[in-house]
Amino acid sequence: MTDWRQEVLQTARVARLATVDAQGQPHVVPIVFAYDGHLLYTPLDGKPKQVALDRLQRVKNIAANDQVAVVVDHYDEDWQQLAWVQLRGQAAVITAGEDYDVGLALLQRKYPQYTAMPLAGRPLIVVQVARLHGWRAMEATA
Repeated sequence: MTDWRQEVLQTARVARLATVDAQGQPHVVPIVFAYDGHLLYTPLDGKPKQVALDRLQRVKNIAANDQVAVVVDHYDEDWQQLAWVQLRGQAAVITAGEDYDVGLALLQRKYPQYTAMPLAGRPLIVVQVARLHGWRAMEATA
């Protein structure tokens, strides 16, 4: 993918992860992320949490229902520049393996904050993207 959606996914600093619990109740949280064209990675990093990592609502929801959505948007005061990309897929929490190593490297390259807050040994949520679509104002008005 070499279109505007790729640019949004590569330049955006934050996204929103939507999960659903076993009762069908939605849960949305802001995340940092990296995307390699097939997989989206988001860490369970060292920022303060109110509960243990395995008790985070997003983690419990993924265990109950692995189908997730991620929305990445671009806002501009010039509304002709508005755009968003939605990715849907299957999520898993991983702590080792090739995907883990790739995800760590991508996240550390994208976010210099992870120099002071190392990710090694911390779980990642990885989303196998099954569907990707988006909208941008410039195309909608063309």
